[in-house]
Amino acid sequence: MNNMEVLKSKFKSISPILMAMSLVMVALGLSLFYINAQSTFWSWTLASFLIFIGCLSTVVLFWFLFTKNKQTVENSYKTQDSLYGRWRTPILIVLLIIASVGFLGISHYIAGKFPTPWDVTVGKQHTMTSNTIKLVSSLNKNVELTALHVGTPPKYLQDLFNNYERLSNDFITTQIIDPIENISFAATFGNVVNSDEQKVIVQSDNVRQDVDFTKDLLTEEQLTNAIARVTREPAKVYFLQGHGEYSTSNQGNIGLSTFKQLLDDNNIQSYPLMLGITPEIPTDCDVLIIAGPKTNLTTQEQTLITNYLRDGGDALFLIEHSLVTTPDQPLTDEQQQLNPSLNEIINQWGLNVESDVVVDLTNHIGNDVGSPATKNYQNHKAITADLDYTFYVRPRSIKIVDGRRPTIKLAVIAATASKDQSWAETNRYLEVQYDAGVDTIGPVPMSYVVLEEHKGRHAGDGVTLKAKSDTRLIVFTDADFLTNVYINQYSNSKMGLNVVNWLADLDYQTLMSSNQIKVERLDLTSQQKRVVVVILFFLPFLIALFGLVVWMKTKVN
Repeated sequence: MNNMEVLKSKFKSISPILMAMSLVMVALGLSLFYINAQSTFWSWTLASFLIFIGCLSTVVLFWFLFTKNKQTVENSYKTQDSLYGRWRTPILIVLLIIASVGFLGISHYIAGKFPTPWDVTVGKQHTMTSNTIKLVSSLNKNVELTALHVGTPPKYLQDLFNNYERLSNDFITTQIIDPIENISFAATFGNVVNSDEQKVIVQSDNVRQDVDFTKDLLTEEQLTNAIARVTREPAKVYFLQGHGEYSTSNQGNIGLSTFKQLLDDNNIQSYPLMLGITPEIPTDCDVLIIAGPKTNLTTQEQTLITNYLRDGGDALFLIEHSLVTTPDQPLTDEQQQLNPSLNEIINQWGLNVESDVVVDLTNHIGNDVGSPATKNYQNHKAITADLDYTFYVRPRSIKIVDGRRPTIKLAVIAATASKDQSWAETNRYLEVQYDAGVDTIGPVPMSYVVLEEHKGRHAGDGVTLKAKSDTRLIVFTDADFLTNVYINQYSNSKMGLNVVNWLADLDYQTLMSSNQIKVERLDLTSQQKRVVVVILFFLPFLIALFGLVVWMKTKVN
């Protein structure tokens, strides 16, 4: 074989790749015409050149590849006459089809068997919180979510509904309707059809909750709270009144209106209670909350609360700080009686609230060492899990009483973060200095949880009386951390809701606040849209081109 034949053979072996490059040049030229839309000199010249060269090269290479000599044709016929030559291509096609179908079947089976989503959005808008997952996955009754939305519904709303359906084990069904197009159906909900209104109607067992998202995007918090409301019996808490307690109706800085709204959003209804008017604690009371009384309770009121706790009632005590002063202005007898410790009740459950002020020189809010901030929590899954810092304003220390009943279990909820730099200051004249043997060195407990289990009692003759429910009691030596001015700072609100949830023995917990779903909008110019179209075209085009090259190389060889 001479040099010319060798060169010709090498050129022929790479000619399929050259033809593919020629076709790419043609496609690029046509794409430039499409993308630019208008004819500029340079774009027209470059596009025309690519198309001309590409077409010419393709024709030449095609002629060169498929002009076979006599020997090549004879060899081809011999190969085709053999059994392997005749059946090789059909067998390969069948095997490729079987492999493709098998791959699709296996991948679909795995996707259905293990439906693990992958959320790549910045705000994790497709990832449900653990609280929502726990509530929705534990549903045992059907829930209908009906969104009234004029026009094409947003993608985030459809995704949100799909997530709830997926988690609910078929207990949640969803639909999005246009109330203008389906005015008769929309009217069945008893609403005046409004083209500007957007809402979700949540229904279960004839119980209904409406969620309006006309002005803001619908959030997971709103939807989960609504589902909780229609599927769960609401808990009821009573706030003791009549002794200068913090009021749930007060919307000022020292009010508890935000805390009340937080409870209401989490399906916990709040009511005021004045034992001076009502001679007993209501039987439907799930939690009694005593929020910072300024004056002492009467003996009768103390007896009512004690009996309520002994009968298995649950209560949250928020004891206010000891009053402090300066040496030149000593406290009067009346002032010393303010902000009572309620130890007459609390002592019976193994705790004693001290008349001091907890200080922390290292971890505190602002410049007030008497407002300690802490993450030093006892491990309690329902109360302290995932909490960030909480802080308390002039809290007192709590000590355990000796000789308590063996059925009482006690645990610290929160204590000061510092060890050597925090203590319980007994000096009430604003002279902050640790005195060994007088002050209690840190970490200083500022809140406790109490659990007393009540087992069945024997009545004789083998008869066992039904046990009362367990008594749950939580004591915080501060109420300010839940007031309107402080509740939304750090994890104060979450701490408040967690303790009420645990006291009410609720097995679910929804959200403190929501992260607004940020819908990212991608605005493209007309030219950019054409670029996207070209890119999408090139993906299958290149795959087909790769197949063409492989086929031509088999023909050449």
